[in-house]
Amino acid sequence: MDCLPHFRREILAFEAAARRAAGADAAPLVPSCPAWSVSDLVAHLGGVQRFVAHVIAERFQEPPDDLANLIARTPSAALDLAFLRLPADTTGWPLPEQEPNRGPVPQTLVDWFTDGALALESLFAGRDPAERVWTWSQEQSVAFWVRIQTIEAAVHRWDAENALGAARPLDAELAHDAVGQALDVMAPARRAWTKAPRGAGERFRFRRTDGPGAWTVHFDGDDVRVGDDGGPCDVELAGTASDLMLFLWHRLPADRLDAVEGDPAVLDRYFTLVPPV
Repeated sequence: MDCLPHFRREILAFEAAARRAAGADAAPLVPSCPAWSVSDLVAHLGGVQRFVAHVIAERFQEPPDDLANLIARTPSAALDLAFLRLPADTTGWPLPEQEPNRGPVPQTLVDWFTDGALALESLFAGRDPAERVWTWSQEQSVAFWVRIQTIEAAVHRWDAENALGAARPLDAELAHDAVGQALDVMAPARRAWTKAPRGAGERFRFRRTDGPGAWTVHFDGDDVRVGDDGGPCDVELAGTASDLMLFLWHRLPADRLDAVEGDPAVLDRYFTLVPPV
């Protein structure tokens, strides 16, 4: 799948939602990210995208210094934030210590997001996808960042539109790819980051209803195995590719899917085994 057209579409849609929010007297809250308003969401996605651009532009082979503090949006004084290219006037911009920031969404914040997102798109287009750069995954390549940032842009576009009351589903091709990414890459990563409990043999099947696609994920101790052997499972969840992806990213509850069959107690354990982050 060529991610770049999806990336461009999602960042432009996110910008459009953010500009709609900027017309209100107060920044709408984001129900799917309870600690944030739309202002906080714009600052988060804009910061992440500029960080990724920094990693690729500088061809980092190891994680940048103080990465954990940057991700937590509490950087130490020693961390050089010049790569964020903040404007001289940040009046009204959200402050991490005041989340959720309910003041009006500043137009300058949305402008800053748009400039950074388009610069990242240009950087993606100009680099060899196979070029080695540091990522938080086992896959150390520009291609990884293109794919994961396309997915992140799509999820947060949905978040922003949902905050305004009308979120459109994700593109089916992108959502299908993102389901596999959520199970193959994100599930093991989230388990490692949060020190999630060991699996006890739980098997979940995710079946797409708007096209071909089925995934079975098996939690066995610290191992996460993904495939589709057609064997028995504890829980089967069926839905469109978009709805399955949004469920796996903790955006939609299971009762919004087309069908859920199996043991409710095992279903309730999914986000214990794969904690949201």
